Amino acid sequence: MMEFANRGTPLTEDGLTQVITTLEINRAAFWAVLQVESSGFGFLPDRRPKILFERHIFHRESQGRFSKAFPDISNPQHGGYSRGASEYERLQRAIALDREAALKSASWGIAQIMGFNYAIVGFTCVEDMVQRMVEGGEDRQIMAMAKFIQHNQLVDALRQDDWPRFARGYNGANYARNRYDEKLADAYAKAQRAEPSLELRTAQAALLYLGFDPGPIDGIQGTRTRTALRDFQTRNRLQETGELDGTSRTTLMAAAFPPAIGA
Repeated sequence: MMEFANRGTPLTEDGLTQVITTLEINRAAFWAVLQVESSGFGFLPDRRPKILFERHIFHRESQGRFSKAFPDISNPQHGGYSRGASEYERLQRAIALDREAALKSASWGIAQIMGFNYAIVGFTCVEDMVQRMVEGGEDRQIMAMAKFIQHNQLVDALRQDDWPRFARGYNGANYARNRYDEKLADAYAKAQRAEPSLELRTAQAALLYLGFDPGPIDGIQGTRTRTALRDFQTRNRLQETGELDGTSRTTLMAAAFPPAIGA
């Protein structure tokens, strides 16, 4: 299963700029969508993309061939989720039956794009989509989200801060039931007041990979991030400040993202 693991590279400034330029939106709008409409971070602690395996999609993609024998992973009814890393166990069982249908039946990465949507988000096949989302990190995952937004003609809603319209297009007609539009408006207002820090967000991802618990990977300094940083500093015999000072950042990045062999 570690075929799906790579460096797990977090969103970079270049990746963020590319999305902003592609959609022609402001940064606060991007952060609002990222906070409300995404999985928060594109990778699990073991650096595999976050996924959710949809058994009803596998039933559809495999023409129901496996539903009688394996109803827990192939079923006309959705459900049966195990969440987190356990979703890969469900995916692996489906791959053993029909790899292409299985990959199409999972949602991938930070925006949880379904595999069967590979073409509309710019990939040649589902294998290409999965490989790029694994190897290209969050930058590639975020661009897939941008293309999904373009395909569904939601760019104008973002540019005009029309959150009900965006939520309706992204979440469906019942968006108001979960207050998606209100959550987006609130996240947008917060991002306008104080934009999340990409540097801190990368540090949070690094802490997660190294076995510390920074809380949400959101680029916002909170108690859990400070505690995780302090624990990292203690383990590495650094000054215990709980802050991302220069020495701590350098040590953290070297530990979590060492140079590739031969680089």
